[in-house]
Amino acid sequence: MTRIAILGSTGSIGTQTLEVARWRGWKVVALAAGKNLELVVQQAKEFQPEIISVDPSILQATREALPHSKIVADANEVATSQCDVVIGAIPGLAGLEPTRAALAAGRHVALANKEAMVCGGKLIWQIARTNNARITPMDSEHSALYQCLVGEKITDVAELILTASGGPFRDTPEDLSTVTPAMALKHPNWVMGAKVTIDSSTLMNKGLEVLEAHYLYEFPLEQISVLIQPGSIIHSMVRFKDNQIKAQLGAPDMRLPIQYSILSALEPLTTKISGAERPDTPLEPLNLIGNLELRAVNQERFPCLGLAFAAGKLGGVAPVALNAADEIAVQAFLEHRLPYLGIAKLIEQILAETPKAELTWESIASTDAWARTRAKELLPQ
Repeated sequence: MTRIAILGSTGSIGTQTLEVARWRGWKVVALAAGKNLELVVQQAKEFQPEIISVDPSILQATREALPHSKIVADANEVATSQCDVVIGAIPGLAGLEPTRAALAAGRHVALANKEAMVCGGKLIWQIARTNNARITPMDSEHSALYQCLVGEKITDVAELILTASGGPFRDTPEDLSTVTPAMALKHPNWVMGAKVTIDSSTLMNKGLEVLEAHYLYEFPLEQISVLIQPGSIIHSMVRFKDNQIKAQLGAPDMRLPIQYSILSALEPLTTKISGAERPDTPLEPLNLIGNLELRAVNQERFPCLGLAFAAGKLGGVAPVALNAADEIAVQAFLEHRLPYLGIAKLIEQILAETPKAELTWESIASTDAWARTRAKELLPQ
């Protein structure tokens, strides 16, 4: 029986991963949750994991609710548990250290936490390769690229093309200064957590995915592009040197890339990207009619995408600063302390002030701390 551990079990990706586990009959051996006591207790009672980590603020309450379970406060214990695949779905930079721990322990990681690759890129690959661990992408766009690259040579690739729905503001309102958190949280196609939903509305989510593709596939940033695909049916495309294009199409349902990522992680390690089996799923067939429109990105409307490219070109710790500034800006916007258009302006200011430094585990931590502090100082008083 396939044994999985889930980092971020009470979030959107985590709960959908548990749905896939029900489909497939997989054994859930470990859960890393946050502060949602009611939900983690419910998950524990259903799946009977061997170990559960929770936020320290609910540690005692969880132990009282689950007296016969092993409850800890360190997600790294879940990340290094005995399992076939670790699902990395803790959002934000908080997911980096457990991902690092899992790979250092030789665990294969199905990665939904894009920030780990954006901020740790080269260092993450060093740990994975040193410990013979596999990384398979779980984001719908990166799963699509992965599937398009199965059996292909990366040297034959001319361009990686990511797609974005355009979020709730791809066409309206004309004046984005009127956008409120309630408006930005209404994504037209996907059900996601608050942070990633706001990032989707600004296209910062796509910018982070561009950086993730750059590091994940070790592919030149200049040969990665983004198109708007309102239907969220074409998830990504690959253009090869002979100018033929492969595209991966699927319903906007995260359970599909979740399943494929986990199954791919179970495949034997090879020097090439190898495809996973495709079992039946309890979903309706995909409707293609009227859903395949493609558009160019309006860079003026979505400046966050350009900021992500700029951070990638600066290299070093710039993507770390970009990510930290975005986390602070989005939280401030959700708390009505920063206007919507202020998100991009704050990130731009942080990038302009970011010192040049070589990427190390120490510089990741110090840059993240500096950028968060500086971003808070720049917030409107």
